[in-house]
Amino acid sequence: MADTEPNAAALNSAVGTELFVLQSAASSTIAEAGTRSTIYLSTLSSGLVAIGFAGGSPGLLAILIFTVFPTIFMLGWFTVVRLVDTSVENITVRRRMVRIREHFVGLHPSGPALISLDHPRTGELGVRYSRSSFLFTMASMIGTVNSVLGGALVALVLIFGAAVPPFLAQVSGVAAGSILLAATLTYERRRIRSAYPDS
Repeated sequence: MADTEPNAAALNSAVGTELFVLQSAASSTIAEAGTRSTIYLSTLSSGLVAIGFAGGSPGLLAILIFTVFPTIFMLGWFTVVRLVDTSVENITVRRRMVRIREHFVGLHPSGPALISLDHPRTGELGVRYSRSSFLFTMASMIGTVNSVLGGALVALVLIFGAAVPPFLAQVSGVAAGSILLAATLTYERRRIRSAYPDS
C-alpha cells in the first residue's frame, strides 16, 4: 500500500500537468484559427478596396483582378487547409481532456458533483455536436467566402478574357463557386472522419 500511494500521487500530479498543457493547446488552436481567418478576410477586404479604386481604368482593373484575386484565392485555400488542421487538433485535445476529467471524477465520491462530464442529452457545456456541426466551423466560413471569390474570378475571366456574355459568365461563376464550396466541405468532412471515424 505504501508503494502504490506515492505512484498514485505522482500520476495525479502528472495528469494535472497534462490537463494544463492540453488547455493551453486548445486555446492556441482557437487563437490561431481566429488569426488566420482575420488575415484572410483583411486581405480580401483590402484587395476589393484596391479594385474599387481602379474601377475607372479598365486596363488597370483587369491587371488587378488577374493578380490580386488569384493570390487571395490561393491564400484562402491555404487558410482552409490549416483551419481544418486546427479543428482536428482541437477535437483531439478536447477528447484527451475528457479522459483526464473522467479520471478525476473517480478519485473522490464528490467528484461527479464537482466535475461535470458530457451530458448524454445536451452534450458538453450545453452544446450538442452532431455530424453536421462541421458546417459551422471557421474553416467552413472561410471556405464559403473563398468559393464565392473563386466563382467571381471565373465569371470575370470569362467576361474579360473570353468575351462571354455577362449572364452566361455569371451562371458559370455560380456553378464554379458551388463546385468549389462542395469540394471544400467534402475535404473538411473527410479529414475529420479520417481522424475520428465515429464523428
